[in-house]
Amino acid sequence: MNERLIIGIFGFGVVGQGLYDIIKTKKLNLEIKKFVIKNADKKRTLPAVLFTTDAEAILGDEEINTVVELIDDADAAFEITKRALKSGKNVVSANKKMIASHLEELTRIQQEYGTSLLYEGAVCGSIPIIRNLEEYYDNELLHSVSGIFNGSSNYILSKIFNDSQSYDVALKQAQDLGFAETDPILDVGGFDPKYKLAIVASHAYGIYVNPDDILNIGIDKLDDRDIRFAKEKRFKIKLLPFAKEINNNQVVLYVLPRFITSDNILFNVENENNGVLVKAAFADEQFFYGKGAGGHPTGSAVLSDIAALRYGYRYEYKKHLEASQIQYSTNYKLTVYFRYAEEATLNQLQFDSIVERFYGQDFKYVIGEINLQEIIAKKDVINQTGNFIAEVLL
Repeated sequence: MNERLIIGIFGFGVVGQGLYDIIKTKKLNLEIKKFVIKNADKKRTLPAVLFTTDAEAILGDEEINTVVELIDDADAAFEITKRALKSGKNVVSANKKMIASHLEELTRIQQEYGTSLLYEGAVCGSIPIIRNLEEYYDNELLHSVSGIFNGSSNYILSKIFNDSQSYDVALKQAQDLGFAETDPILDVGGFDPKYKLAIVASHAYGIYVNPDDILNIGIDKLDDRDIRFAKEKRFKIKLLPFAKEINNNQVVLYVLPRFITSDNILFNVENENNGVLVKAAFADEQFFYGKGAGGHPTGSAVLSDIAALRYGYRYEYKKHLEASQIQYSTNYKLTVYFRYAEEATLNQLQFDSIVERFYGQDFKYVIGEINLQEIIAKKDVINQTGNFIAEVLL
């Protein structure tokens, strides 16, 4: 049944405008009744009658049956989403922090009130990874899910390695193009991909993990010495979230920069593009590639969710029903490159083994095996000025 959707949209920024641009080119059984925005004085491309600053214009309107949430404030987005679902309205959201932080509660609300929350646009822009994990891989044993989940950091790294730009110049260019915020730490610090990883893990393995419990270290401490090392070894650096099942009943999750070689399919994923690599027991390796940033790519994912609601689509969370024995673990060994400024810093880290060590006047690093738990415990030490850590596959 193709149900007619009466839509209220919170936010009219880059994604909201992109969504509207796409909708107006389509003949769909829907109507956008109202936008709620924060700044009433800002000039808009649509008639003023469509806009209001009053949330009740959407949440209190019984005719509106679908809420699209596209705002930056995760706390406000949660209150909007929670109230909408409880009042019988379905919700489409692109707010990865809100969803990752409250997914277990939001899932329970959907089940209790018979409503649907869809959020394909919250993870990897135009790539339909959530729907694929829900439907295509619903009965599949997944060995791992990893990839490039953040277009901003990938754009910066692409400019560094392909155009020999400095980190600062590449970051400024990403900001000028709207890929990175004025305060870019959510992207370059690995927070954005961490939120997305928590959502992906939920649909891949049926577990709820608080994103605060997932290690994220970004590329904000990257400097010319690390870039020179990578180029000499014919590596590129990518900021990669990683989910992997270990010991048959445990899942490990983390976000770290990683040195990768040219035989890795992610090596040539450049600029604002994203790539998701799924390794499964029966389907083997599969790769998803597409635009990860921008109003139209994310808007297309949001519209896909809106269109699915016309036919009553809901996430079934089937893997959660079967995942009672799966536990989140941080007991996992990995090999890392660690560039450090002071010997005292290195002495505070407990490596299981060191396979390479370089000591120069202004450049000191080790490559060795270390437990993820040790990195988590010493994250503040590792993140001190003058240090940089990245995973490396030998």
